[in-house]
Amino acid sequence: MATPEIDQDSSTLGTRMPRAVAIVGGVGFIALGLWAMVDPRSFFEALATFEPYNQHFVQDIGAFQVGLGMVLLLAGVPVRADALTIALVGVGVGAALHAVSHIVGRDLGGAPEREIPGFAGIAVLLLAAGWFRWRQTRGSAR
Repeated sequence: MATPEIDQDSSTLGTRMPRAVAIVGGVGFIALGLWAMVDPRSFFEALATFEPYNQHFVQDIGAFQVGLGMVLLLAGVPVRADALTIALVGVGVGAALHAVSHIVGRDLGGAPEREIPGFAGIAVLLLAAGWFRWRQTRGSAR
């Protein structure tokens, strides 16, 4: 499938606005996600008053918000990475923080002896694949 070409003569608004929205949105998602992870009770009381309060779910949502923010931020900043690299790294960061959420909340239920290694393994695979992809595409861009 062919990639659509970007019109080099497009307006400044048309070229800068999407990038700015991605960067500002990414920073916002990351900030809110980190807040939910670090102080889930405060986040719940300020923004997410959907009863009943569940620390684990609030921290999981925070992890995934950070992952979404990373995808937007990486797509918005001028890095030498293709879409697959950005997706792998952004989702890998979210997956890694999801594993952290399960480590922090290991006494809250679930099956931590199975979940933590599983989620950590997924995160390592995603981040390693993103790193290898970035190295591969960076090397071919020279």
